[in-house]
Amino acid sequence: MITGLEHLNKAFESKIRLGIMSVLVANESADFSTLKSLLQLTDGNLASHTRSLEDLGYIRCEKSFVGRKPNTRFYATEAGRTAFADHIAALESFLKNQK
Repeated sequence: MITGLEHLNKAFESKIRLGIMSVLVANESADFSTLKSLLQLTDGNLASHTRSLEDLGYIRCEKSFVGRKPNTRFYATEAGRTAFADHIAALESFLKNQK
């Protein structure tokens, strides 16, 4: 194990999950289509990664209809925001200590 990386959150090792959390922390929410487009993912890939983050309690999902079309919207939870901030702080700390 590389010293200084022990505080990284394994949930964010995937660049897809890191991207999802980045979008959701920077914005109040994002719908499925927006995340899919921004991160250039397939439906299945995005669905599996959002499900993983939801199972961890890092994001929550709200399903509704806009007109007659289904709409899935995601939000970062407080636990998710904290875990993501801690992950980014651990990365920054590691990088600062590599000088």
